[in-house]
Amino acid sequence: MGSPQVVQKPHAVCLPFPVQGHIKPMLDLAKLLHSSGFYITFINTDFNQRRLIKSGALNPTVQIDGFRFETIPDGLDSPEMDATQNVRDLAYSTSKRCLGPLKQLLQRLNGNSECGPPISFMIRDASMRFAQRLDLGMVDVTLWTMSACSYMGFLHYEQLVRRGCKRFSNGYLDTPIDWIPAMPNIRLKDLPTFIRTTDPNDLLLNYGKREPQAASSTSAVLINTFEELDHDLISAIGDKFTKRRPYALGPLSALSQHIPNTSKLNSIKPNLWKEEMECVEWLNTRSAASVVYVNFGSIVELTPEQLNEFAWGLAEGKHPFLWVIRPDLVSGELAVLEGNFVEETQGRGLIAGWCPQKDVLSHPSVGEFLTHCGWNSTIESISSGVPMLCWPFFADQQTNCRYICSLWGVGMEIDGEVKREEVKSLIRELMEGEKGKEIRKKAMEWKESARKATELGGSSHCNFERFLIDLLAMKS
Repeated sequence: MGSPQVVQKPHAVCLPFPVQGHIKPMLDLAKLLHSSGFYITFINTDFNQRRLIKSGALNPTVQIDGFRFETIPDGLDSPEMDATQNVRDLAYSTSKRCLGPLKQLLQRLNGNSECGPPISFMIRDASMRFAQRLDLGMVDVTLWTMSACSYMGFLHYEQLVRRGCKRFSNGYLDTPIDWIPAMPNIRLKDLPTFIRTTDPNDLLLNYGKREPQAASSTSAVLINTFEELDHDLISAIGDKFTKRRPYALGPLSALSQHIPNTSKLNSIKPNLWKEEMECVEWLNTRSAASVVYVNFGSIVELTPEQLNEFAWGLAEGKHPFLWVIRPDLVSGELAVLEGNFVEETQGRGLIAGWCPQKDVLSHPSVGEFLTHCGWNSTIESISSGVPMLCWPFFADQQTNCRYICSLWGVGMEIDGEVKREEVKSLIRELMEGEKGKEIRKKAMEWKESARKATELGGSSHCNFERFLIDLLAMKS
């Protein structure tokens, strides 16, 4: 990436929503900006900063010139160090309690030359709308960390509510929605799940209505996708909602590979749990495209029954598997695998608390990904050419699942009830069947598209260069 030709480094503050799936793409973007000549201040919550240090993702002794971390409180009581914070609680608390601490922090940074040049830009997660109320003369830029299809869904929440909020419940989930641009054959059940309420005052419903609309009014919107994957959606969002066409910069994890291997930036990681590198060593012992990788992300909680249905589906599927089971994966209790599961899978299964997902998905031994369809997992799987077995949980994941299975053709969906027979059957079909063969072929085609998008001269690389030029012009 070429450095902007400026006398003094432009100073950008990066403000992610405080969950891992939002921290990661913001951190990728921050590294890209820093490698392009920007001074970066990355703002975590106090709680997440402690977790990042504990997990080894951040080393406080490693100092990177022009890249600093600051923190603000999230306004919540701190849970146990490795516990996932509730999204609803975070959405409420950040919107109500973080503006004052953030403003004080930014004023302190601007008043101290040792903290870098004056702040010119605020690059914030779309879910941190409260930061728009700051009046500090910064250019306001939004990073949409979810999918473009979910963005379009959220942008139509207001119209959906006007058409009858009381209908948005389980009995109507198969209702076709034929009036949302660039979203063909979409059903109510495929839209982000915050709409599934009969309460017009529901916090997450209104959060889903307000935050994306507010994001669209900022100086620029960045989306972690690439033109070839989402061209029609990006165009439709730009035509109807944003001041200018959104910049498709993804996959950010792939674009950030332009940062030199020797850079200290590579020592900064986003994982809130300690990564177990033994996962990669174990994969090295497996044959090509043979392993089922299972990871439900950083927020999803399973019931004990769901955990064991997945477990026995894996056991009876007879393929090697790598399964990430977070300490808090099962709601309110320890994850306990019933019966003789361990004995049944001896020698062909590995269970880990967390893993370096990018390394795992790019490993030649991985043949399919059993996923919750969070956007980071989805776009990393696409850019690695790994077919997906989809079990969406909430928020944007149902929308992503629809696109994965029906529009991009790179996955199959597990029914929400989770039955071991279906899990076993779909694992085998994706690995061995004719449908699986078609999906694997399509996955490799999308992998190549993602590679081309992020290489020099590719669509995402060019969009990033254009964004840098436009961003500096906004300030001047």
